[in-house]
Amino acid sequence: MTATVKGPASYFPSIEKKYGHPIEHWKALIRSSPLTRHMELVSWLKAEHGLGHGHANALVAHTLAEGSGT
Repeated sequence: MTATVKGPASYFPSIEKKYGHPIEHWKALIRSSPLTRHMELVSWLKAEHGLGHGHANALVAHTLAEGSGT
């Protein structure tokens, strides 16, 4: 039986399809940004890269969680 992907990662297939870049591309952008706060990063992805709110939020949440060791 296949495990169902939950949480922010559940958005990843649609993000890759819609925006044409692998998830690692977006994570690298987030990590290289001088911004550190969740909503600042979400707003930046929306304004500068044209992502929708849900997609930006999922990418930021997942990337920041990786960095915190959780």
